[in-house]
Amino acid sequence: MKTFLLDRTAWDCVLDASGNIACATDPYQVAQDVASAIRTFRGECWYDTTLGIPYWQAVLGQLPPASFIRSELVNAALMVPSVASANVTQLVLNDRQLAGEIDVTDTSGNTQAITF
Repeated sequence: MKTFLLDRTAWDCVLDASGNIACATDPYQVAQDVASAIRTFRGECWYDTTLGIPYWQAVLGQLPPASFIRSELVNAALMVPSVASANVTQLVLNDRQLAGEIDVTDTSGNTQAITF
């Protein structure tokens, strides 16, 4: 499956040298797909409302334990095809902001750190 390449700052589609929508390639494609998965709100994907993090249901306006958030982030990462393992290495809950880093290893053995 191909993934549109997203600009790392604007998180929007970019064009290739020929003016076509650029596609991401492995191993970056896996990292970008994981980053998208952990940014997805549960229920947002109309074709599969079980995807995503339950931000509205259990995170925003709540005070969930860090273990719950870590678990949800790992589960979202593992839903991405080609992801073999995921581990949240840093999680910061500060002033209603969630940030951190998740290490993802794909089925080819490539490990990448994804900052969110």
